[in-house]
Amino acid sequence: MEEDDEVNQQKSKLEDKHCDKRREEETEMDCPSHHPPPPPDELFDIDTTVDPSYVISLIRKLLPTDSGSGESDQSTEVRHAHHMYANNVVQEGVVPRSGEGFVDASKGDPESMDIGDNHGKESTSEEKDKASSSVEAEAWEEHGCVLWDLAANETHAELMVQNLILQVLHANLLLVSTSDRIREICLGIIGNLACHEALLKHIESTSGLVNTLVGQLILTTGLYGAAGSTLWAECLQSDDILRRILWIAENTLNPHLIEKSVGLLLAILEEQSEVGKLLIPPLMTLGLTNLLINLLSFEMSKLIKERVPERYPVLEMILRAIEALSASDSHSKEICSSKELFHLACDLMKLQDKTEVAACCVTAGVLIANIVSETVSFIPEVSQDFSFLEGLFSTLPFASDDVEARRAIWSIIARLLARVNESEIDTSCLRQYILVLLSKSDVIEDDLLDIQLEEESLNSFPSQGKSSARTIAIQKIESMLNNWNIRKETLQEEENIYGDCSVNTDDVKRLYDCCRRYISKSTEGS
Repeated sequence: MEEDDEVNQQKSKLEDKHCDKRREEETEMDCPSHHPPPPPDELFDIDTTVDPSYVISLIRKLLPTDSGSGESDQSTEVRHAHHMYANNVVQEGVVPRSGEGFVDASKGDPESMDIGDNHGKESTSEEKDKASSSVEAEAWEEHGCVLWDLAANETHAELMVQNLILQVLHANLLLVSTSDRIREICLGIIGNLACHEALLKHIESTSGLVNTLVGQLILTTGLYGAAGSTLWAECLQSDDILRRILWIAENTLNPHLIEKSVGLLLAILEEQSEVGKLLIPPLMTLGLTNLLINLLSFEMSKLIKERVPERYPVLEMILRAIEALSASDSHSKEICSSKELFHLACDLMKLQDKTEVAACCVTAGVLIANIVSETVSFIPEVSQDFSFLEGLFSTLPFASDDVEARRAIWSIIARLLARVNESEIDTSCLRQYILVLLSKSDVIEDDLLDIQLEEESLNSFPSQGKSSARTIAIQKIESMLNNWNIRKETLQEEENIYGDCSVNTDDVKRLYDCCRRYISKSTEGS
């Protein structure tokens, strides 16, 4: 700590000596240039709190010192550009660096600077070298963390980009000797900069930066922007890069990282332009289908054992990615043929308490509809699964604002009920169907009323073809209820056997009348 204090004191003295008149007047401020600015909650609401010259000086202190494989040329270019602001920061031709004294920037040669009083002699003490290196790294991290925070504010971020922060960070990322912590800070700053849409084009246009970022597998924001998405896709196209993305998604234990990794895959799957054409085929070859199913299986096992709210967004992201793949014309067959996936989605629909994972259940409903439309052989496996049928009905209220999701759920219900031959099945089986329908009669009535109000507001009822799945399901329900009424005498004889499972006649009549009204209205509109 004493060494740190000495370095900071030396740097302060050197900066005071070389600053121009304007800078000397500003040294009396409460936030001198060698101290971090106030906390964000006290700073970012006021655009003028941070002096631009302070931001520029921080950027200068991040300039890399290593020379090799082209980095020195880039550093020279950055230093040259920064000299344009010398009157506001430091004396022209001299760049201060934490713990390093000064560099003659006009020469662009980091090896030409003198540190201490070595007089051309190499130090024989490894401990001193390590201590010096540690001090420099700590100072770099301190300055970098300040810029990381500042980059969250768009005004400061724009100033940083104008003063070549991207080139400085890129030069640091290219260095083999860059520590993991420095690499993390560099990527964190760029990540914050990428959150400002106006600055994305600067990231994309900085020569070589996108390739470097993709190699780090951290920054993926660019895929969500239309202008530069193809550039990002081309950089991601390498099998090695895609394999690393899949590996991270499958092996990380961090829920947030799983969500972000799958979010990247979802962005690719939902992209209809060149991005999808470039990346989806190699991802499928590398095992994307199995990865998503394995992730869903893991999250479902977690959900069934314990409800952990922080994992809900992960489950939803995985389901959305699978649903997007199941809707793909070119790649749906592989994932829709998975029996494991079908049963996982059905298990989710069977959950009694869906409130916390409502969005997940709605997405699962759409996914199941896609699967059974592709693989009809799965339907018999759940045709008499009454808890599954009940789960479908209980999901409808959560899809009240999603017309397509409601249609998808009704299409599954229609496929299930179509296999019921109400005139031939035994009374006990029919009773089970009727009990499920009556337990969800309020949901059915509300959904039918909502759809009628929506369509009446448009002054047109849908044609028979447009709402065929819902209409077919309601017609089947009406027929089953009618058959139940016909069997009343037999049912009365069996009433003592079933006891509490007796069916309320009034409830049957109410649901039957509701179905009749809907069918009548639908017929008039067809």
